[in-house]
Amino acid sequence: MLTNVRRIKIKHNGDVLHQKPGKTNFELVYDLEDPREYFGTFRGLDYCIPSHGQRVFSSLIEARREETGKKPLRVVDVCCSYGVNAALLKYETNLEDLYARYGSEGLAALPSEALAEADAAFYGERRREEAPEVVGLDVSRKAVSYGVRSGSLDAGFAENLEENEPTQTLCRAVAGAHLLTVTGGVGYITERTFGRLLDCVTSGPEGRIPWVAVFALRWVSYEEISDALSEYGLVTEKLEGHTFTQRRFTDDTEREYVLEELEKMGVDPSGKEDAGWYHADFYLSRPIEEAGTPIETLLGLPTTS
Repeated sequence: MLTNVRRIKIKHNGDVLHQKPGKTNFELVYDLEDPREYFGTFRGLDYCIPSHGQRVFSSLIEARREETGKKPLRVVDVCCSYGVNAALLKYETNLEDLYARYGSEGLAALPSEALAEADAAFYGERRREEAPEVVGLDVSRKAVSYGVRSGSLDAGFAENLEENEPTQTLCRAVAGAHLLTVTGGVGYITERTFGRLLDCVTSGPEGRIPWVAVFALRWVSYEEISDALSEYGLVTEKLEGHTFTQRRFTDDTEREYVLEELEKMGVDPSGKEDAGWYHADFYLSRPIEEAGTPIETLLGLPTTS
């Protein structure tokens, strides 16, 4: 685990948001009855990593579908919060649509339960053809519950696999999954969560080893997770020559902390973090026999020489 934490505190509706290691922690907006405050807070910071996830994961889902012929594919979204990634993968919508929806005056006065019903209707009219089945995992019971009630998640589990073994119900729900996804959370979750989850996924009757697709902020090492995945026969590749914006820094203190960490790692922040944005690397782990196609080809990007 990371140590030497610089504590940053910012205000949100009069409450203090405490700092996790090296990064402002928004745990108050992750544990509410509905996602309106979540979207309102992150819209102000130009939070955009779910949009990158929508493009990247959709490409990987299509590649997996072509390979396996399975319909629908099962995706496990780790650190799913309110089911944002699931909504973007399953329905004809985008992140800007969701920011506009949850910030609209028309929905502002709705009770949370009525909002969940309205969301279920909203999503029900926009389901993509061959949409994947998405199972969500997060420590926030309220966020997961909302994701299930709104229809963004097909199933959801509020379990902390850093501290506890998974329940049998979770194991049954994720067994045989084709893809594990993460857009945020590395640094909060470690190889322990990945290992316990993979034990469940591979316990299905097919014994399928999933692909693991992860965005990880550049100042957080992915080495220990990659090493743990290798024990399951997974080869991890980093997408070279590309990074993905996550959000703007909350303040100069947060920015300077990250710049210091990057300097220790020998990572050049020019034009990225020093310009005021978190940037993430993308990692894809696949069984070695399925890793022949370059990541760039899967994502429709030019291959690096």
